[in-house]
Amino acid sequence: MTTRTSLIQCQLQRHDFNLNVNLQLPNTGITAIYGASGSGKTTLLRCVAGLEKPHHASITINNQVWQNDRDSIFIPTWQRSIGYVFQEPSLFAHLNVAENLKFASQRASSNQQSQQLLDHAIDLLSIEHLLQRQTEQLSVGEKQRVAIARALASSPQLLLLDEPLSALDQNKKEEVLPWLIRLRDDLKIPMLYVTHAMSEVTRLSQSLVILDRGQVHTSGPIEDVLLSTGAMSALNDEIGALLTANVKEINSHWHLARIDFEGGSLWLRNSNFQLNQVVRVRVLAKDVSISKQLPQQSSIQNQFKGVIEQMTPDIHPSQTMIHLRCGQTPLLARITSRAVQTLGLQTGDTVWAQVKSVALV
Repeated sequence: MTTRTSLIQCQLQRHDFNLNVNLQLPNTGITAIYGASGSGKTTLLRCVAGLEKPHHASITINNQVWQNDRDSIFIPTWQRSIGYVFQEPSLFAHLNVAENLKFASQRASSNQQSQQLLDHAIDLLSIEHLLQRQTEQLSVGEKQRVAIARALASSPQLLLLDEPLSALDQNKKEEVLPWLIRLRDDLKIPMLYVTHAMSEVTRLSQSLVILDRGQVHTSGPIEDVLLSTGAMSALNDEIGALLTANVKEINSHWHLARIDFEGGSLWLRNSNFQLNQVVRVRVLAKDVSISKQLPQQSSIQNQFKGVIEQMTPDIHPSQTMIHLRCGQTPLLARITSRAVQTLGLQTGDTVWAQVKSVALV
């Protein structure tokens, strides 16, 4: 069986940055494109879509060459098998929801396959009851769900999402996010998801590309990138560990749940968990402190042993990044360099990590 690959190599000069990327992307799941405003995230998506014509480019999606300057190949946007979701839904106001979707499905090479995917997307996004409504009758969150279904109507090989939640308030984001998760898990279509919100990155993506002024700062599986010292300057306070754990105890008296992972356990607020439920949590480096002895009579209840594997200078000289290994689980702690010297910390030391805060993803 032929292995499908997706490669993006391109350069494009902009007024305030030079886009220069060389990426190999997974062919399932969500790859988040993360970075500050002006880092080139949208420009990268536009190059993949063919809306920009980069230089020295080679863009291959699922073994299909969309651009290769060496062979003078450039497939125009309308011939690329993509779905594109913009910040604003941009639905046709003179068409109802069903007519918007039908218009988009006419691009598909196989009407039967397109209809099957569209029917599945309508079900996953729970918009069947909206099909006969005019677009002005939809809420902002409903419009974006329809826009996502419309992008899928042409049965694309790649879905591009350009900050699709940026125009929504937090309540509306929470309305749309679960549907994106369902699409990711059910459709298996590769997606490039542009955002500058780390909460969306950690909740949705399996891989992460960090852009900085048009350059790929770091890329790879999200768990590795969030722990990478190379990403410290780009992530700053967002650097830390993303853990997968299982709910092993629910304490109804204290309204807490204990989750276990390879190397320890954490207590966090019970959010209607079920026993043995799999959860993802973030432990930020700034929320981890270090003790050389088991802390006694401390309000910090999450404590476990770890071994110092590495100590690296942080982005500010006053701080040091401590790389811990707790069982099989890596963890980061950001502490002052003064504390490192005072405690006499060295690589190989066994210490106690104290986690002050845990964020449920």
